Amino acid sequence: MKDQADILQPLPEALDRASAELASGRLVAFPTETVYGLGASALIDEAVAAIFEAKGRPHFNPLIVHVPDSATAAQHTVFDERATLLAEAFWPGGLTLVLPRRTDTPISLLVSAGLDTMAVRCPAHKVAHDLLKRAGPLAAPSANASGKLSPTQAAHVAASLGTGHGHLAMVLDGGECAIGLESTVIGLPIDGPATLLRPGAVPRKDVEAVLGYELAQAESPDQGSESTQGRSSPGQLASHYAPDAPIALNVTQFDENDVVLAFGAEGGPLPPGSLNLSPTGNLREAAAHLFSMLRALDGVAKGRRIAVMPIPHEGLGEAINDRLSRAAAPRP
Repeated sequence: MKDQADILQPLPEALDRASAELASGRLVAFPTETVYGLGASALIDEAVAAIFEAKGRPHFNPLIVHVPDSATAAQHTVFDERATLLAEAFWPGGLTLVLPRRTDTPISLLVSAGLDTMAVRCPAHKVAHDLLKRAGPLAAPSANASGKLSPTQAAHVAASLGTGHGHLAMVLDGGECAIGLESTVIGLPIDGPATLLRPGAVPRKDVEAVLGYELAQAESPDQGSESTQGRSSPGQLASHYAPDAPIALNVTQFDENDVVLAFGAEGGPLPPGSLNLSPTGNLREAAAHLFSMLRALDGVAKGRRIAVMPIPHEGLGEAINDRLSRAAAPRP
């Protein structure tokens, strides 16, 4: 079995091949508007298990099931009025809903990591949609080694997962991801409030505007309990999205050995090799650049720290700061 996965343009014949690979239980990486996903047929236990093995992902961390439309989601989850409202407003798009599993769903229990809920999303990317129409529901976390930087280009997938094992059959190259930040995750329990489990591509205020009330806030992850307790949502590990270099946040005074991840107008010269998420202070631009710039800085840091300038917490800034705080957290 070869070690290097093929990177292919998403032409019809490549999509047909990808569908066949998925049906056989192998993994296919594909683009979405948020980040690249590592896809497996959500109906095949062994294929879903291969995701955990390929990523080195803890089995207590659940996966998102990608579907082509809300009707498919409703076949597998309890799709209540709140879910319908949010799906109509934001699907296809960067919003994931965590809903009660239907007892008769054939979706693998492994995607739920032992919970009675399932995370579902309908992505807004033509390649993803075309693949889902061919292959059916796909379990698809970000296509990177667990805890590391999420991929926003096909080359990032190949660098992280393309060698060293035979699970990944191919990577569909759909170009750079438009948003570059994972989906927002909302929990909708039957007897509980709508809860923000992970900030992401859809700002909290936009979700609250559709629902007509404020979201409840999920409890912060407990670093000491992660090895024994399941998480209700992907991306809730305290240490996550981490480069190899140490990260310092909200830095305004830089050491000469720092490499800087800047934001907004720079107050003076920055150390060589530094990058700016958005010189104009545009949070959407910053979100799109976050993982690729962290990856680039990690490549040149060579033992130095990555110093991150302050970034506002409103709108997409909430999700950006969430990812940065997890990247900077103590490593398990």
